[in-house]
Amino acid sequence: MAAVICGSLAFDTIMSFEGRFAEQILPDQLHILNVSFLVPSLRRDFGGCAGNIAYSLKLLGGTPLPMGAVGSDGGDYLQRLDSLGISSEFVLRADDTYTAQAMIMTDRDNNQITAFHPGAMMQAHKVQVQARPDIKLGMISPDGRDAMLQHAQQFKAAGIPFVFDPGQGLPMFDGKELANFIDLATWVTVNDYEGKMLSDRTGWSSAEISKRVNGLVVTLGGDGCEVWVNGEVTLVPPERPKAIVDPTGCGDAWRGALLHGLEQGWSLARCAQLGNKVGAIKIASRGPQNYTLEGVR
Repeated sequence: MAAVICGSLAFDTIMSFEGRFAEQILPDQLHILNVSFLVPSLRRDFGGCAGNIAYSLKLLGGTPLPMGAVGSDGGDYLQRLDSLGISSEFVLRADDTYTAQAMIMTDRDNNQITAFHPGAMMQAHKVQVQARPDIKLGMISPDGRDAMLQHAQQFKAAGIPFVFDPGQGLPMFDGKELANFIDLATWVTVNDYEGKMLSDRTGWSSAEISKRVNGLVVTLGGDGCEVWVNGEVTLVPPERPKAIVDPTGCGDAWRGALLHGLEQGWSLARCAQLGNKVGAIKIASRGPQNYTLEGVR
């Protein structure tokens, strides 16, 4: 069983600031903000939501099919997917632009400041979702606006159940558009901040959203997650990580586990339990695609 994962493929430049952002940014001076952070540690990783989720799902034994776009500098990413045994058949090569780039700075409290250049991601809508016997599941994760809108419609037309996971892309859509995504989707996943924004823009509570789909999961970081099914909520407790090293990609690792569980026909609560476990493993490793999951199912 294969899962099409629509979303960004990006290079992450990750920097570590040894202080606290809160100690460097003066709230009453935000109108003239001019700060500089010394970052002794810097590295470049393969990232992007679709790439990270595909990595997690592959480690769990699934067959991810990332759908997105890379730019003229994307050859290394295509080779990376090939080395992992992940098909790039649905990855567009756009030679007139760069691959999406995320510049992520993390402070000692694991707060993050991110700058994101979308690049080739804005052409991801040129790749289309189509029905195929081996494709049983899909996911809409943060991507170009047109790609998210069109791929949701295409999943529905192809009869492929999918997870709507708007993530950082949520602010691009108004209430009417978000309500349409929900009505097209089979499941919805958001973090607690995104969940509040989703409810505010649609006018629907978490309970109401969960009645329109097969289930809604609201992740709560270190507090676990809420699983909403038909208006009823279950709190799934967190898994404690061995160490908190790097939060980058933790949510994507969780979502790869969610897809794995859905492929197995598990309950949403059981999927969330696995997601919490995989997220805890990931957060103890640097980079979004550098951890292992041997023996985890």
